[in-house]
Amino acid sequence: MTKTIELCFDFVSPNAYLIWFPLKALAEKHGASIEITPVFLGGMHKLTGNAPPMIRDAEVKGKNAYAMLEMTRFIAKHGLTKWQMNPYFPFNSITLQRMLVAVDTDKRGQLIDTLLPPIWEQQLDVTDVEALGKIVQEGGFDAQDLFAKTQDPVVKQALIDNVEGAVERGAFGIPTMYIDGEMYFGKERLGQMDEQLSS
Repeated sequence: MTKTIELCFDFVSPNAYLIWFPLKALAEKHGASIEITPVFLGGMHKLTGNAPPMIRDAEVKGKNAYAMLEMTRFIAKHGLTKWQMNPYFPFNSITLQRMLVAVDTDKRGQLIDTLLPPIWEQQLDVTDVEALGKIVQEGGFDAQDLFAKTQDPVVKQALIDNVEGAVERGAFGIPTMYIDGEMYFGKERLGQMDEQLSS
């Protein structure tokens, strides 16, 4: 029986980029599928009282510096050397997340593959509608149709429902994964997930 890894995902998180490619490799190793649940991290933070680590831990001596050290180690281990901080971070990802809701579920991975490198390797300004639309179109999607769907009340509500549902299940940040109903938070949990998929 094929196992499923559910990934709660928002393009705005640097860790969304960092987890994506190793997670795909892990899924391939175990013959598992990845199910994408688009969420809005800003809404998740509002509901849970959470905040980005660099803000939340700003007054804790040494903590953010250590987090950067761990990120550097993770990048080196997984060969993610093209990653660079987006100068527009934290950007408003609501349009991107609604696009992810609007595409067919089996195309969500394709949209993530299309957008992650421009955002987290090439420093795309996601508020530049023309540049974003060009990338989406070149990725094999109807950009005009997707932009229109981001204003569809059904799509908007679906994203809200996803956020509320994830929070109800214990999620508070990105990336959050579920395997067999068990929650894993953070890119550092790949080893634990490997063990779970092996059992």
